[in-house]
Amino acid sequence: MPLKKIFLGLITILTISIFLFPLSQQARSDTLDVSSDAYDKITQELSDLKDALEKSVAATKPLQSELERMKNQIESIKTQVVQVEKDTEVKKQEIEKSYESLEAKQRLVLHTIRDFYIKNYSESPLSLFLSEVQNGDKTSQSIYQEIKTKQDQAIITNIALSITDLENKKQELEKRQKWLVATKTKLDEQSTKLDEIVTGALAYQEEVSTKIAELSEKQQAIINARSGSFTATIGDSDLADDINASIKGFRESAPSGSFAIFSFGAYTHRKGMSQYGAYGRANSGQDYKAILNAYYGKEPVSKDTGGTISVSGYGDIDFEGHYLLGIAEMPSSWPKEALKAQAIAARTYAYRYKEQGKAICTNEACQVFNSGKADNPPDAWRQAVEETKGQILEDVTTFYSSTTGGYLSTSGWDTTDGGGGGNFSEKAYEKIAGSPWFYKAWYTKGYSVSSDKCGRANPWLTSSDMADFINAAFVLNNNSGDEASRITPTTTSCWPGNPYSKDELRQVSEKYGGGISSVSGVTVLQGNGSTNEVVFQTNKGEKRINGSNFKTAFNLRAPGYLSIPQSGFAFFNIEHK
Repeated sequence: MPLKKIFLGLITILTISIFLFPLSQQARSDTLDVSSDAYDKITQELSDLKDALEKSVAATKPLQSELERMKNQIESIKTQVVQVEKDTEVKKQEIEKSYESLEAKQRLVLHTIRDFYIKNYSESPLSLFLSEVQNGDKTSQSIYQEIKTKQDQAIITNIALSITDLENKKQELEKRQKWLVATKTKLDEQSTKLDEIVTGALAYQEEVSTKIAELSEKQQAIINARSGSFTATIGDSDLADDINASIKGFRESAPSGSFAIFSFGAYTHRKGMSQYGAYGRANSGQDYKAILNAYYGKEPVSKDTGGTISVSGYGDIDFEGHYLLGIAEMPSSWPKEALKAQAIAARTYAYRYKEQGKAICTNEACQVFNSGKADNPPDAWRQAVEETKGQILEDVTTFYSSTTGGYLSTSGWDTTDGGGGGNFSEKAYEKIAGSPWFYKAWYTKGYSVSSDKCGRANPWLTSSDMADFINAAFVLNNNSGDEASRITPTTTSCWPGNPYSKDELRQVSEKYGGGISSVSGVTVLQGNGSTNEVVFQTNKGEKRINGSNFKTAFNLRAPGYLSIPQSGFAFFNIEHK
């Protein structure tokens, strides 16, 4: 294909891109208009954009193929040029050696010519005539002289021809060398131009695809808004106890194109009171009664709570004067109203054991009791227990947990306005309180940042990692037998088993609608405290997976200790950089 046609094709592509760019910018509006007109408009824009991209791809593919073919030809020619240059250098060296030999021959010629003329002069007809009288053997000498003359003439002629031949070869090689240099320069220039064309075309295709994904997300956002689903908006928070597990660390340090899966909340049953929520409510001016009413729907009543309680490992101890003082469930540095709400929740929880005469355990399976703290309780905690003495909540089991992710199954949204929506995270009391587990990407074996990480420095994931989880989800959703049994973490140094490699799992999932090798974008659709659906943009088009199904696949397949730690529900988000 001539370069003229290539450049005409490039002009066509650039013309399409100029037409498309203004359309794509409209997909970045910060305010979402969910009206029918807005939806119809964005649908039309998306249709136009996809149509233009299809035409661009159709025009670019043959151009790319031709350019690739030409580049291969150029590389072949450049290789030949290098070889010819080497051959030319060898010939030049041969010529130089020939000239050295020629110098000797030239000296011989000069000597021969001199002798020839001397002999011809000394043996002129007159000298021959004069010597004829003295020498009767003149005929023999004349014959000898004639032969010698012809030999000298032959030597002169051969040397002259050699010089002429070498000079001609030298001129031919010099011309060849100039032609090679000029050809190589021209080829280099063409190669550079071709590289620019190919690079520009590929960059354009990538940018248009990205803009289509953005526009698709906006279209989906309108659909979500109409259906009650929403896409969460997360601020640049570094609340996580590990900067690499926080959204701020991900956005600042993760490589471009990375993904990370963030959970709303930690290991939690989402029942009863959120402890960090109580902290946030107390800081917002709520007293302990309002806090308890928000989480349990009740206010405390007074009971006779005197006497003892049976505690595993300690026997019977004083209920108010020792056991409650040793409850180690909330830092004593927290706001007083939050501590008082915790004291009543802990008292109510333990009161059932006291009344039934059952021994209560001392760990998280019941509630944490610390004998050392009971012997010497911090003043703030002692006051909270003493000022609420005898107060319990009736007819309710006072479950509580650290961080629920802004939603509880018993009371709904734990936000300043009691509602959810895309900005629920900014309104969540746990976020206001600064919970390090409100929005975190989990990659450690346990709660502690110092717990085993299976060799990982962060929870960041690649495009191929995400494709692997999608393939796992498709297999799990369609097969629970032998094929599903090998969906385990590939990090066998930390997990046993015989997991599929990524390539193997991709091949297995192909028949179930998977076969994904790369992911370019993702949209997560949230509901009331749960992740409804995850929509991926992949090399095989859009793939939609139920939130709970994706969580199952991720927890089974994720490398190391990466996980969505919630139990019984799925409430997470996927970030893409």
